[in-house]
Amino acid sequence: MRCLNMEKNVLKRTRRARRKTGIRKRVFGTPQRPRMTVYRSNNQIYAQIIDDVAGKTLVSATSLKLDKGSTVDAAKAVGTSIAEQAKAAGVETVTFDRNGYRYHGRIKALADAAREGGLKF
Repeated sequence: MRCLNMEKNVLKRTRRARRKTGIRKRVFGTPQRPRMTVYRSNNQIYAQIIDDVAGKTLVSATSLKLDKGSTVDAAKAVGTSIAEQAKAAGVETVTFDRNGYRYHGRIKALADAAREGGLKF
């Protein structure tokens, strides 16, 4: 039984890696329109706004320091936080890189909160 679970996890990671490389072929951040990427672990969620031409992270936000109840609430808080920081840095439009994750749940909550905060994508 343990062997099947390990194979399932490996298969899950390789599928996500394949989706991620397919997305990264198309999504590229420029100084006028940087890339907003999202990473989620089991407990936390992270977001960064990256200028791929310069290879610099312009803005980042994480749920590590937030004390929110559910993971979706934490994702919403990270979305509003990154939108505020991006506006302060002079970024208004971004391209959204979901990093191989499906667009639902925490990823969707973060994106909707960032849109409500004023980011356009």
